Amino acid sequence: MPGPVLVANRGEVAVRIVRACRELGLRSIVVHSDVDAGSLPVRLADEAVRVGSYLDVDAVIAAARGAWAVHPGYGLLAEDAGFARAVVDAGLVFVGPPADVVAAMGDKVRARALAGESGVPVLDGTDGPVDADLARAAAAELGFPLLVKAAHGGGGRGMRIVAGPDDLDDAVAAAAREAAAAFGRGEVFLERHVARARHVEVQVLADHHGAIAVLGDRDCTVQRRHQKLLEEAPAPDLPDAVRAELHEASRRLATAVGYRGAGTVEFLVDRDTGAPALLEMNTRLQVEHGVTELVTGVDLVVAQLRLAAGEPLHDVIGTAEVRGHAIQARVAAEDPAAGFVPSPGRVSDLRAPAGPWVRADLGVEAGDAVPGAYDSLIGKVLAWGPDRATAVTRLAGALDDLVVTGVPTTAPYLRTVLDRPEYAAVAHDTGSVERDWAPTPSPSPAAPAATASTTRSIRLATDRGPLALRVPRHRGDAAVPPDAVVAPSTGTPGAAAATGDPVAPMDATVVDVAVTAGDDVAAGAVLVVLEAMKMELPVRAPHAARVDAVHVAPGDRVTAGTALLVIAE
Repeated sequence: MPGPVLVANRGEVAVRIVRACRELGLRSIVVHSDVDAGSLPVRLADEAVRVGSYLDVDAVIAAARGAWAVHPGYGLLAEDAGFARAVVDAGLVFVGPPADVVAAMGDKVRARALAGESGVPVLDGTDGPVDADLARAAAAELGFPLLVKAAHGGGGRGMRIVAGPDDLDDAVAAAAREAAAAFGRGEVFLERHVARARHVEVQVLADHHGAIAVLGDRDCTVQRRHQKLLEEAPAPDLPDAVRAELHEASRRLATAVGYRGAGTVEFLVDRDTGAPALLEMNTRLQVEHGVTELVTGVDLVVAQLRLAAGEPLHDVIGTAEVRGHAIQARVAAEDPAAGFVPSPGRVSDLRAPAGPWVRADLGVEAGDAVPGAYDSLIGKVLAWGPDRATAVTRLAGALDDLVVTGVPTTAPYLRTVLDRPEYAAVAHDTGSVERDWAPTPSPSPAAPAATASTTRSIRLATDRGPLALRVPRHRGDAAVPPDAVVAPSTGTPGAAAATGDPVAPMDATVVDVAVTAGDDVAAGAVLVVLEAMKMELPVRAPHAARVDAVHVAPGDRVTAGTALLVIAE
């Protein structure tokens, strides 16, 4: 490894890579946006270089001048084949698989075809991307429920469950819009939806010499919005025959595509039939890589760097095998009691848990900001034990010891999940959080008299349950309507303000405006779609109304309390 490593990412994964570089005696160069100029990765790195955007390939490549390799982390450009190719074309080493492998696995339709050719089980679905017309024709053959999925990207973005034909057109449009915003590609396809499923994935490592190793498996079934909350290794209560099938299928797929580096093959296991099927292959490090590290003793980030340098797999991992059990809780700046709404802000105090079997991978320290422009993840807390019950007990204690103030987090909620008998019995599925384990909604806060002139409380009905917020009463000289408590909309998910004109409930970006001035809309109709911290929030009409004026357009940044439209009954 002849030179420095450019870290093309941010947050806790950038911290993780910087620390791996230190262990190997390598200099680290971290790129950062203006928002992240004072972030923890910037403070820890040997060098920091400003880029306008983490997605600016030319700027990131320019920042790598003089480096040996580029580590993409996860998210952002990590699964961008064009970026991987640009890194190599610039004479640098891309810490990941070859660009053509990134492209093949990043195209979910193509990946399904390659998997089928390799004997890997796949769910019934379309053979290519669909528009609304093709989706209706395909759905008539596939039947419902269906899943509309982004053809490119991952991380649970661009996915919509469709229960019946009446919801199909809206689901295709919404998934395509979200995919385009997240990945720059709006193609979607259809796949049969498994209503009760476990999410099980297999970690693979491969070197430049054709050797491939399977480093066990993980269970990631505890999710919200198709995004993981708790992960554990190995997958508990998985029949030996199914585990062996998943490991062998992952090895076959990695071999077929000429894989190199660290990758994860993800599967759904049907709760009712026990049958597994491919979900996707992620050509990068996973957020949950730490639980595999704890049970195998293999530092996966160090392994990535050593494999990228051409070292043989056996020298990198030795005779690693799975010992004990590990569980990870994702600590995200979200309010579970308000439907896991993103909650950017400043961390006023942070105290990480400690102990001989506990690990905390955090991307912030006390005083740091959690910006609304990026993912809500601020870190992870992990625990190891000789068995699952001990690991659960140790993680519960670690979450009790964790202190984060200034922003709400998922940690207290996940602490309650660990106590659930269904979780202990491994009887849950990917829908348990939103179907059975939904937190109690927060009450609408009362406004103190001292702040009554500048803020107001609103209660929104969202597709994740009631959401209580305080928003500014004024924006410039434009008055925002008086306090109101909103009853949930009936059968129409999304946000709606009961009185006055609809306002932005949080700082966000406008991704779609569904109406124009003069339109008549029904109660519950989507007016505007906002996005904050990778979550879409539809703003809906609280009652039948006429749209008198529209104040925003797609791409606009709005702050909490911004009037979006003017409506009249």
